Amino acid sequence: MEQIYDVVIIGAGAVGCTIARELSRYCLSILVLEKECDVAYGTSGRMSGVVHAGFNNKPGTLMAKFCVEGNRQFESRCRELDIPYKKTGKVLVAFDDDDMNALEGIKARGEENGCEGLRIIDAEEIHGIAPGVGGIGGMLSPNTAIFDPFTYCIAHAENAVENGVEFVFDSEATAMEKKGGIFCVNTRKGLFYARFLVNSAGLYSDKISAMLGITKYTIFPCRGEYFILDKVADKLLDIPAYPVPKPGIGGLGVHLTPTIEGNLIIGPSAEYLEDREDYAATPEIMDKLFAEAKALLPAIERTHIIGNYCGIRPKQAPPEEGGFRDFVIREEEECPGLINLIGIESPGFTAAGPIAGMVRDLLGRHLKLEKKNHFNPIRKGKVRFRELPQEEQEKLIAADPEYGEIICRCQTVTKREIRDAIENMLGARSLSSIKYRAWCMTGRCNGGYCMSRIVDMLVNDYHIPADEITYRGRGSEMFSGEVK
Repeated sequence: MEQIYDVVIIGAGAVGCTIARELSRYCLSILVLEKECDVAYGTSGRMSGVVHAGFNNKPGTLMAKFCVEGNRQFESRCRELDIPYKKTGKVLVAFDDDDMNALEGIKARGEENGCEGLRIIDAEEIHGIAPGVGGIGGMLSPNTAIFDPFTYCIAHAENAVENGVEFVFDSEATAMEKKGGIFCVNTRKGLFYARFLVNSAGLYSDKISAMLGITKYTIFPCRGEYFILDKVADKLLDIPAYPVPKPGIGGLGVHLTPTIEGNLIIGPSAEYLEDREDYAATPEIMDKLFAEAKALLPAIERTHIIGNYCGIRPKQAPPEEGGFRDFVIREEEECPGLINLIGIESPGFTAAGPIAGMVRDLLGRHLKLEKKNHFNPIRKGKVRFRELPQEEQEKLIAADPEYGEIICRCQTVTKREIRDAIENMLGARSLSSIKYRAWCMTGRCNGGYCMSRIVDMLVNDYHIPADEITYRGRGSEMFSGEVK
């Protein structure tokens, strides 16, 4: 007889992984289904890596409430799970009197939401905090932070697995039904059964809901394009800098954000699309993006650019409306046992913890939430060789010579670290999965040196046929046939 899980979660983005980890505290059988070959392959892996403070959201909404709550618990969550995190603060930059007037309203809204420490500052103070940034004044948010979004999702998934949760990747849901109080989910990996279903499918959450007859939701995909700059944050800007947001746009405006690794990110743009998988960069948008970023920070140059990427927001607000609608987090009356999460866009990452808590409470109306005696909230990340003092590096090399072989020169990633990434507990082995765990292929050469060496390890050490090696899973095969 097929197993019937207590809870099946659809989607292994930030929210799905956080829910899985939260539910793993209890004596429940839990399965996560993900259509991609790893966690964080959708919207969660294509964003700015900012922990928001909560002043941009409408008071009284779940967005506002959960953003502020999530901000307050984010640092302790990162400590438990060994996720790189840094409280940097953020400056909102005003370029004219209208912007300065708007800041008073933003500050008041933030304070109503429960944000602490917001402060209007003049041009001199902005330039002291963020030298080189333009503007006539602004607002300082001291509780904004930056973090590693890939490690966040990986860490939550790993900790969930350590506490008994199962993950099945490459398992897109193609059909669903509910019979006799049990959900049946049909995927390319087979049928899965659950007493309760949590729809955390992001861009496809409306499609999943519709499979079960709940057709009142529509997701409008909105693409944001980004540039990645070289490791110049320590020289140019070590705090996120945003323009004062303009009403009606689909995001918060083009901004500059330092990353945990020391790069700078420019973006995102905001462009509504029809295609939920259209991650193509467009020259006209990218040119506009760079021009707006240079107005914010004149010192940036095109020679700093080392790459670009796109993300797509799962917006509920249609193009003619713009802006933001509140999160939908609810058990559907028309389909008891289905918990829908619809329109979880920014600040969804920051709000993931409180969202998981709400889902837990909704399930707790029906399921007995008995805490496990052996739940382990701690997850320890892998060694990052390049961050260690020389003495510790030498000890590692003496114990394991693979620490002495550099595979990625740009980021100083060793063969041992690559091997640890390949042998990850989630079983993800695409090149992107290895990249996000070891941080190889992310430097100025974009894998020109290390990619062939990683492929060699996969073929010779792990006996994976070359034509089965993918960049991001099914449909992104790297090789076809052989040459002499």
